[in-house]
Amino acid sequence: MRSTKRETLPIATSADVVLARQKVRQWAIEMKFTLVDQTKLVTAASELARNALDHGKGGHMVVEAVENTARTGLKLTFEDRGPGITDIEAALRDGFTTGGGMGLGLGGSKRLVNDFHIESQPGKGTRITVVRWK
Repeated sequence: MRSTKRETLPIATSADVVLARQKVRQWAIEMKFTLVDQTKLVTAASELARNALDHGKGGHMVVEAVENTARTGLKLTFEDRGPGITDIEAALRDGFTTGGGMGLGLGGSKRLVNDFHIESQPGKGTRITVVRWK
């Protein structure tokens, strides 16, 4: 997978979560994703940015236009410097929450994208990378 364009945005406030959503929508439109795919990407970005802020004490999002031999896509990477996730499998299960929400964020985000990868170390933070292919 080769990156053709890249931008990094901070996630330190609720306003940054809104900006992350807007930036993902802008890129998805420029890349001519369908309205349904735009909505899926923006929803996943919103959830993951909110998690980075609320659970990860802030961080950043990298948005990239990517391509491989057969297709193009939009890749989003969220990194935070929070406490990390001790049980990733449990965190991906619907209904699991550490914050009082509905517990659909991580699992729901995973269902909205084509590729989903999560790395987390307790005490060191979390990195989540997602790709939606056209």
